[in-house]
Amino acid sequence: MFLKFFIANCFINWFSIIEQLILLISRKKTKVFINTFVLTNRIQDFLTYKYGSQFNPQDTVQEIFIKLWNNCQKVSLEKVKSYLFTLANNHTLNEIKHQKVVLKYQKISPASVTNESPEFIMEEEQFLENYKKALENLSEDHRVAFLLNKAEGKKHQEIADMLGVTRKVVEHRIYGAFKQLKTELENFNLK
Repeated sequence: MFLKFFIANCFINWFSIIEQLILLISRKKTKVFINTFVLTNRIQDFLTYKYGSQFNPQDTVQEIFIKLWNNCQKVSLEKVKSYLFTLANNHTLNEIKHQKVVLKYQKISPASVTNESPEFIMEEEQFLENYKKALENLSEDHRVAFLLNKAEGKKHQEIADMLGVTRKVVEHRIYGAFKQLKTELENFNLK
């Protein structure tokens, strides 16, 4: 009987001790939570005041608390506040440096890179010069009909209406221009 009373009494005492410990811990956690919340707002206000809101002070605060969590064994309780403010400042400065690098590389335009060989580019330039000369050698009637058709994409009937001639005359001028250009230029294939 005494043993049952002793066990029941110890159990009740033990249970109340655990309750008191939980209550004490929860009070301390509440204090820690309130202090952390106030510190979070202070750090966020510090970053907003010093750097403005364009560097996301809320994200920075979250990042530094993650770093604090990862390094909590290395940081003493007395230095937590200064540690967090230093982390916040350094994190924002790193973000600013990163943005400067991004802007620097946005200003640099990529070099124009072609897959063509220098010989091909030179041949293309020579061909364009020869083409311009061959166009100058065409009669004005042939050149106008040819350029309206090939450069501006007009149909034969539209060109005929513009020039005041028949469609057959326009076709004759275009094909005559083709014939003359083919004789003056090598490798001329225009459809």
